[in-house]
Amino acid sequence: MKYFLILLLAIAIFIVSVTLGSSNNQIITFNYLIAKGDYPISTLLAVLFAVGFVLGWLICGVFYAKALISLSNARRKIKRLESQLVESLQSDNDTKVALVTNEKR
Repeated sequence: MKYFLILLLAIAIFIVSVTLGSSNNQIITFNYLIAKGDYPISTLLAVLFAVGFVLGWLICGVFYAKALISLSNARRKIKRLESQLVESLQSDNDTKVALVTNEKR
């Protein structure tokens, strides 16, 4: 639900930026590092917002994937340690049983 509300907020901001940009049809010169171009404000607002939105989701996706991989590794390590603990407890019980049976004879 939280992510759905965030998505709705982003869509609302996008719609507001397109609406404000469409009412102002001025052509502006946009200088980016390599070149420059003349674009209408509405197009520039929409494109820059979309690029920022996609870039943000990509960065979050990378961190999410990294967390999932870390969680998977931690779970695998926990299973390995649990199996070692069970084996250790079983071997301790087997030696105790062997000692008790030897003492009774």
